[in-house]
Amino acid sequence: MKICRYPSADQWPELLQRPVLDNQSLQRVVADVLNRVKNEGDRAVLELEARFDHVELESLAVTEAEMDEAETLVDEELKAAIRLAKENIEPFHAAQRFEGRPVETRPGVTCWQKAVAIEKVGLYIPGGTAPLFSTVLMLAVPARIAGCREVVLCTPPAANGKVHPAVLFAARTAGVTRVFKAGGIQAIGAMAYGTESVPKVYKIFGPGNQYVTAAKQQVSLRDVAIDMPAGPSEVEVLADDTACAAFVAADLLSQAEHGVDSQAMLITTSARLLDEVQQEVERQLAQLPRREIAARSLEQSKLILVKDMDEALTLTNAYAPEHLIIETADYLQQAARVVNAGSVFLGSYSPESAGDYASGTNHTLPTNGYARAYSGVSLDSFIRKITFQEIRPEGIRAIGPAIEVMAANEHLDAHRLAVTIRLNQLNQP
Repeated sequence: MKICRYPSADQWPELLQRPVLDNQSLQRVVADVLNRVKNEGDRAVLELEARFDHVELESLAVTEAEMDEAETLVDEELKAAIRLAKENIEPFHAAQRFEGRPVETRPGVTCWQKAVAIEKVGLYIPGGTAPLFSTVLMLAVPARIAGCREVVLCTPPAANGKVHPAVLFAARTAGVTRVFKAGGIQAIGAMAYGTESVPKVYKIFGPGNQYVTAAKQQVSLRDVAIDMPAGPSEVEVLADDTACAAFVAADLLSQAEHGVDSQAMLITTSARLLDEVQQEVERQLAQLPRREIAARSLEQSKLILVKDMDEALTLTNAYAPEHLIIETADYLQQAARVVNAGSVFLGSYSPESAGDYASGTNHTLPTNGYARAYSGVSLDSFIRKITFQEIRPEGIRAIGPAIEVMAANEHLDAHRLAVTIRLNQLNQP
């Protein structure tokens, strides 16, 4: 990991950069693949699966028999863990239900909102180097609580043409409607445009690599809504001299092992801790099965020493991390100063892994600095709020003249007339 001690403010922009691919070539590749899927449907997706995921498929849909088989292949200990996680995710998200109440803004003018589920949603579950069955729960559970009628899931299959059994078990447990074998850009295109097999959805959810993120952004320009730009995973640990170096190192490595384009950052006020964490990272890294992936991620990760906690918080809010772990003596006070982060973990015994799996919060979060403007996935992500208003005669009399004046001054005479004609009718003897 790169070490930076007491960086000056003019070094911050370079220090806080994320790893990126060449954006122009990435966007061209994404556009070409999406165009093929849009024009050729299933045939294109099947060919692209052979090209990118190295698997020859006869069809995209996961059958009921495959779902049944998967259930027999998942051991009981993992099934119990998945069910426990679901039981914690459900109440946290159910507590977010919206209850609109009528508001009388003027006598005779009543306005209210109603929450309505998005009817068709698509969930993207990355495959690649790890089966992210936990993401199935994070997306499908709130979709079902919201009341989405159709919940479609796309995920890349393994070389044998099968989806990982734990992913299918989690999908059935969480109430997914249909599962399809498709990964990467082609999966996003299939859900955005619809194919002979994959239904077109109204909103796409789920994390992915930079190609998936770019694909989601491109289709969101005109074809479908998306949750957020959720790209490669990242974590920042904010720590002082009281932090445990072994804990901090483990938290940094838990993100580094996600993928080679992940990033882990330590911002600390303690020179001693920085040195100890550096040693702990090397020690723990050597024991990891995914150490080669983690090591490549660590090449673009950083250990940063700052002079005080004020500077640490300023740097943290500038970085806007997806995951932020605060391991300081006064973590509640420091947490109150955080304004840009996806999800925050407080104290020595709140590892980011807890939020990834089973504490109940959602782990689909904004990355790449998007936490400055985006929230993580919540129940609100799966609903729309429709506004209603009822204006009675006394109400149009109360607000009508103001509407007429405003419409006239915007030179929108038909708007004004729509009110005037009603007021004239009410004023007739």
